[in-house]
Amino acid sequence: MVHKPGLTRLTGGGGPVCDDDDCPNVYLSEGGGVVVQGALYAGFTLPDGESAVEIPQSVLREAFDALGW
Repeated sequence: MVHKPGLTRLTGGGGPVCDDDDCPNVYLSEGGGVVVQGALYAGFTLPDGESAVEIPQSVLREAFDALGW
């Protein structure tokens, strides 16, 4: 797993092995925001500079549990 400065990984501990950091994940940023890593979603057009990603529900649930939500 590669360290990502400024981010705390909330998911990936109980799921598949993600040695190359290629699995969907959710991170908490130093500023309190949530950063989501997933497959690029092309189901609709977004404004320039924005991206949408898709992650499994199980990854989102794991992030909620990590945050105590």
